[in-house]
Amino acid sequence: MPKIVRVLVMALALTSVVATPAGAAITGPTVSSTATTVTYQVGYTGTPAFARVYLDVDRAAATGFAQGAVGADFLLENGTLYRHGGGGWAWTAVKAVPFTSSGGTARWTVERADIGESASPNDADVVFQVEAPVETSAKVTHTYAGGASGPVYPPSTEVIANPERGLYHHTQDCDKADFSADALRQYRTSQGVTLVMCVFYLAEYKASPIAQTALDRLGRQFAAARAAGVKLVLRFAYTASDAGDDAPKDRVLGHLDQLAPYFTANADVIAVVQAGFVGAWGEWYYTRNFGNAGTVTSADWANRKAVVDKLLSVLPATRAVQLRTPKIKRTLYAAGGRLGHHNDCFLASPDDFGTYENTAVEYPYLEAETRTVPMGGETCAPNPPRSDCPTATGELSRFHWTYLNTDYHQGVLQSWAAGGCLADVTNRLGYRFTLRDGTFPATAARGSGLAVRIGLTNDGYAATINPRTVALVLRNTTTRAETRLPLAADPRAWLPGAHTVAQTVTVPSSLTPGTYALLLELADPLLPGRPEYSVRTANTGLWEAATGLNDLRHSVTVS
Repeated sequence: MPKIVRVLVMALALTSVVATPAGAAITGPTVSSTATTVTYQVGYTGTPAFARVYLDVDRAAATGFAQGAVGADFLLENGTLYRHGGGGWAWTAVKAVPFTSSGGTARWTVERADIGESASPNDADVVFQVEAPVETSAKVTHTYAGGASGPVYPPSTEVIANPERGLYHHTQDCDKADFSADALRQYRTSQGVTLVMCVFYLAEYKASPIAQTALDRLGRQFAAARAAGVKLVLRFAYTASDAGDDAPKDRVLGHLDQLAPYFTANADVIAVVQAGFVGAWGEWYYTRNFGNAGTVTSADWANRKAVVDKLLSVLPATRAVQLRTPKIKRTLYAAGGRLGHHNDCFLASPDDFGTYENTAVEYPYLEAETRTVPMGGETCAPNPPRSDCPTATGELSRFHWTYLNTDYHQGVLQSWAAGGCLADVTNRLGYRFTLRDGTFPATAARGSGLAVRIGLTNDGYAATINPRTVALVLRNTTTRAETRLPLAADPRAWLPGAHTVAQTVTVPSSLTPGTYALLLELADPLLPGRPEYSVRTANTGLWEAATGLNDLRHSVTVS
């Protein structure tokens, strides 16, 4: 076959082809797609240990991992798909994918939903690589076939005041003065801050029950948060002195019995509770009663566990408790459960001022743990280069951070602003759900099924930390009457990456015939009717602030 004809046949047979420089080990890199999958293929010589594909799904070279002329948002390395976490070589595993490598050809097949591909943009830039030796292809630009058949939703870069995530304000001693609901509301409406730290000191009650006046103040703090539309990161402590003059175990347990009804009555505005109670600032190091300055006996560990066990028993089961170091949890409990982590000297030294004992063990442990339990905290000292953007964003992503103190340490936060990552950190703490596309029918009959498919990505560092209902809302376009149809989805499982909500719901037989707009609700089950506690997706033009609903831009005629 003449060379020119052979090249033409290849161009017709393969969706995307790029010429490879003479002498390179990589040959014939190609990309093809269907309505639901993408297939990547490349030829190679030798026996490389790694075959990779760098995927720039938003075609923005300035974002993602810089590889040649692309900014890779995703990486395929052998049989695993990874999502870029920011700050250099920082990748989070998304899932295993079909992969073969034999006979000099490597081939991957990926679900389009897993890389957030929703026909907007309808193309992607791709770079192939094998190693060793390292050989890298030129950029391939692929245009997808068979795009989404329903609406496609434009993303937004706006700072969004979503509940239970993001930067928080530290309010100093929560026991000393009542919150101003107006000031808390301004945090949310003017700054996009929806979390407030409440460290409630019980210094006067080391030898007595908590006075009713103090309990009343705690109740008023909860009420102010509820009125303002914010939630609390809550901690109790007995001392702010490194003398560690806290209360003995039995007194702590008695105080927790007193606090139990306040936890139950106000779980709706508790985001998470830090273990507290033990030691200076409730941080479990300097303590007179539970093993001081790292010298902790087996009896001390038993007393510490008794405090946490009691806290877990009196706190509603929907809320988690956070421990100060990985060692504490690894000593007292198995993985998972309701016990998360907080790091209050993030990046301040090689071991974050004693947060870690052995990072080779504790980093992988914490990375796995924080996929399902909450992580947060604060910085406490500049420590470049560790405290600079590359390490900061890499570890925030790796350890699935949900919240971070915006008030301390300003030196660290200002270095992030100067380094260009503070805005990204602000947006990505916790969850950031972006609707990508949807597929919906044009008509439905009462009493029959309505098939729904919604594609979204979580562009944040973590999933949601507390229960949240997901519902498809049908709004009559004439009467504005709304009908909620629950969707069997749990945003606590929406880790960073792409997700699809696909379900056939039943249209109620009693529904009035007519035209219905479709909307998505991600509501707080403990705060119904409070739109400020519902989740807004990171899209342009979809959010209804008055209702807490996200417009899916589609109508269904019900007969």
